[in-house]
Amino acid sequence: MKQKNGFKMLDTGVTYVLLIAVAFIFFFPCLWIILASLSKSGSIYSFDGFFPRSYSLATFKKLFTDTTMYNYPKWFLNTLMVATGSCILGTFLTILTAYTMSRFEFKARKPMMKITMVLGMFPSFMGMTAVYLLMTQFGLINHLWGLILIYAAGAPMGYLTQKGFFDTIPKAIDEAAKIDGATNLQIFTKINLPLAKPMIVYTALTSFTWPWSDFILPKLLLKEKNLYTVAVGLMSLDETEFARFAAGSVFIALPIVVLYFCLVRNMVNGIAAGAVKG
Repeated sequence: MKQKNGFKMLDTGVTYVLLIAVAFIFFFPCLWIILASLSKSGSIYSFDGFFPRSYSLATFKKLFTDTTMYNYPKWFLNTLMVATGSCILGTFLTILTAYTMSRFEFKARKPMMKITMVLGMFPSFMGMTAVYLLMTQFGLINHLWGLILIYAAGAPMGYLTQKGFFDTIPKAIDEAAKIDGATNLQIFTKINLPLAKPMIVYTALTSFTWPWSDFILPKLLLKEKNLYTVAVGLMSLDETEFARFAAGSVFIALPIVVLYFCLVRNMVNGIAAGAVKG
C-alpha cells in the first residue's frame, strides 16, 4: 500500500512539474512582450539580453498621442469597426446556416454539407488572388466594408459546430409549437434562439476575434495608411519603434482577453453542446 501511495505521489509530482514547465513556456513570450512594451529606450537593440535595461510608461502615452506618422487610435477604430461589423453579420449568417442545415430536409442538404467539409480542408489564403480580383471588380479595394463582407461571407463555412448544437434540441419542441399554430420564424426566434444562447455567444466571439487579429486580408485590400487595421499598422512600424510595436500588441490583446474571461462559461457550454452531434 505504501509503495502504491509513493508511486502515486511521484506520478502527481511529475505531472505538476511538466504542467508548470509547459505553462512557463507559453507564458514567457507574453511576459516578454509586456516588458518590452515598457522599454524606456524604445529600441530592441538596447535590451540587456531578453529584457529592457530601463522601464517607463511613456511608450503607451506616445502610442495614443504621437499620431503624425503612426496613427494607432485610427487603426484601432478601423479594427473595431471591421471586427464588430463582421461579428454581427457573420454570427447572423452562421446561425441561420446552421439552423437550416439542422432543422430542414432538402435534396441539396447532404451534398452541400460534404462540399463545405471538403472546402474547409483547404487553407483560406489559397483564394486570396481570386478575392483580390473580385474586390477590384466591385470597387471595394481600400474600403473597410469590403473586409466586413469577406469575413461575414466566409463565417458560415464553419457552421458545423453550431449545427451540432441545434441537433441537440429535440425536434419534438418544434412539432408541438407547429401544432399550436407557430410559424417557422416564430419557432426559430422564440424557441430555438433563446435555447441557443451559449452557441450564439461562442459564434459571436469567434466571429469577432478572427478579423480583430487578421493580417493577410487587410494587408491585401487596404493600401491607404489611414485605413490600416492594427495588425497591418504595427507591421509598418520602423525597427527603432519596437517598444511602440509591443505596446500596441499588448493593448490590442486586452479586449480579447477580457471578452474571453467574461464569456468563457457560455463558450465552454456552446462548444461542448455543439460537439455532441455533427
